Amino acid sequence: MAIPKRKPDDFTTFLQQREAAAAAYVAGDGAPVARIAARHGDATFFPPTGGSVEGAAAVAARYAKDVHAFAPGGTSRLDVLQSQAAGDLAFWTGFQTAHVTINGKPIDMKLRITEIFRLEDDGWKMIHRHADTSAGEKS
Repeated sequence: MAIPKRKPDDFTTFLQQREAAAAAYVAGDGAPVARIAARHGDATFFPPTGGSVEGAAAVAARYAKDVHAFAPGGTSRLDVLQSQAAGDLAFWTGFQTAHVTINGKPIDMKLRITEIFRLEDDGWKMIHRHADTSAGEKS
């Protein structure tokens, strides 16, 4: 039996799951992000270190590789400035504030974030993440 599609109204609830996945990721647990990452089709990642990654498999592999840089104990908070779901697409923009340990060094991060999601049979999947360190306050 096929899993029914979730309704776009569930995006607000999904954003709570997304925040929990971000918190797990910066503490070294990539499994929650892997569950929401696109597994097929188009996907892109613009990491805070620069460059870009294209294709769902390549993006998922990059997330799986990068999570190993984070030590347990990291914390993260998402500050959503705006979000919207319409049909099979949704997005949120805002800031991610995190305290992490990377390669043994404690780091405070504030990233500007834009993420786009596609509704698939098993829920919302992240098809684009743009994170950069030019995270000034609202003007």
